[in-house]
This record gives sequence, C-alpha cells and structure tokens, in this order.
Amino acid sequence: EGRVEVYHDGKWGTICDDQWDDRDAEVVCRQLGLSGNPKALSWAHYGQGSGPILLDEVECSGNELSLDQCKKSDWGQQNCDHIEDAGVSCDPFTGSPPQDPAGLLCTAPTRTARCGGREQAAEGTVRLAGGRSPSEGRVEVYYNGDWGTVCDDGWTDLGAQVVCRQL
Repeated sequence: EGRVEVYHDGKWGTICDDQWDDRDAEVVCRQLGLSGNPKALSWAHYGQGSGPILLDEVECSGNELSLDQCKKSDWGQQNCDHIEDAGVSCDPFTGSPPQDPAGLLCTAPTRTARCGGREQAAEGTVRLAGGRSPSEGRVEVYYNGDWGTVCDDGWTDLGAQVVCRQL
C-alpha cells in the first residue's frame, strides 16, 4: 500500500486522484503482481509526493494488465496539486467483508470449506482439477452451488492469466 508513482520519460511522478477508483487500484495491484482486495485512496492518503504529477483522469475498466492500457490524460497533462495524489492498498484485509445477514456463510470468500457435510465456496471461486500438480489442470468455477467447467471457445493466455491471479 502507498502513494502510486509512475516512471515516464526518465522521471518519477504521481497520479492525480480525479476519477481514481477501485478499478484503477485493481490494475495497479495487478501490475505490481500483488493480490488482495484493491482499494483506491484519494486526497494524498499516504502523503503528498513531490516533483511532477504525470497522470490525471485515469479511468480503468479493471481488466487491464497495466495503467498504460487505461483511458487517461496525456502524460503531464493535469490540473491538480499534490494534495490530490492517488494511493492504493492491495492488502488482503482492506476489502469489505462478505455480506451474510442470515449468518449462513461457512467460508472465506476465496477459499472452499466443508460446511454441513458439503463443500462450500464463494460464487465465482476458481480451481484447477485433474492436473499433475496444483498449478495445472482443467479450470472449474463455483456457481450456484456447483462446480462447472469453462468452455475453451475464445480461451487465450489472457484468460489463463486472470485465473492464475485468482488462484
């Protein structure tokens, strides 16, 4: 976690928090190779930077591999002060806990567990099955109480990268 700084044209600089949200944080965490619950922080939460403010109006969809792929202002084009420096937390404990008003949740959101004698998992949890090691196999997704397979139509390395990050 910390203030986000980017390197461009031989210098480090900060990012303005205009339009900054958790989808942008997700891309930053991914770019840094960090997992967890991405959380965008604004108003120089981690302190004001110095030097140039290199990016403004960053608007990621959340699926990009790097900030470079996101919609954003041109490098160096901004209307901000360092009090608006963007920050990110990729900490696994910063996200909102799963909602469970009835007290029925039996497992953490990204893990499977036995509950009432049957396996439980959060919707959208992925696993690999049938491989020679835990890091390979058929992709399965937990949905509506059951594990199902993923069709390979249109499957690319990008899809595989997403699954690997989820694991």
